[in-house]
Amino acid sequence: MPSQADINNRMLKALTADDFDLLAKHLEAVELPGNFLMAEPYKALDFVYFPESGIGSVMAVAATGQMAEAGMFGREGFVPTATIIGDDVVPYLIEIHVPGTGYRVPIEAMRQATMKSPTLQVPMIKYMHVFATQVAYTSLANAKYDVEQRLARWILMCHDRLGSDEMAITHEYIALMLGVRRPSVTTSLHILEGKRLIRSSRGSVMVRDRRGLEALAASSYGVPELEFERLLGKT
Repeated sequence: MPSQADINNRMLKALTADDFDLLAKHLEAVELPGNFLMAEPYKALDFVYFPESGIGSVMAVAATGQMAEAGMFGREGFVPTATIIGDDVVPYLIEIHVPGTGYRVPIEAMRQATMKSPTLQVPMIKYMHVFATQVAYTSLANAKYDVEQRLARWILMCHDRLGSDEMAITHEYIALMLGVRRPSVTTSLHILEGKRLIRSSRGSVMVRDRRGLEALAASSYGVPELEFERLLGKT
């Protein structure tokens, strides 16, 4: 049974000691490999996941099979967020893209814990608000910002979650997440390299100038991150 002091996930860290104890015996350590599916549209859910590392995405899926990233998560959150309000299906896909580790809790165990303690839901409901804010700013970025700015924002969000300047991220993954063609990603990466903001190689992006990336991303980045700090503290 893990100790709360050793936990890296911010949702589990935010629980009171008594609330954490309600979940502790149900926490199962799991590997989260690349392409691991945590949820598929309208398929019954079995677990709530609390990543310790890595990056995953909530993907909106069209009937034609086309997909776009609606939001990103890592060690700061939990998925699927709908489970905290008692739902056991979601209309979207949740997938791990940068491998990591985490914990999972059976949905029924989560329900029982929330019935025993109403305070257990509080940080998770706050996170749902933060995630909704992130989705709103993804919409803003997609509608009003150019590809270079959206790429800068996305790299910053990955940097926040991975805690490393060098990130194992492919051009294909970036193209899928931004909803653009791969040549557009390659061109935009070259532009950011020319500005000495990043260094890009096959399968890797290194952050060289975070402040420069923040300046380029402008107002497309920062509000969801500040909301997290306001409601849940610094990551």
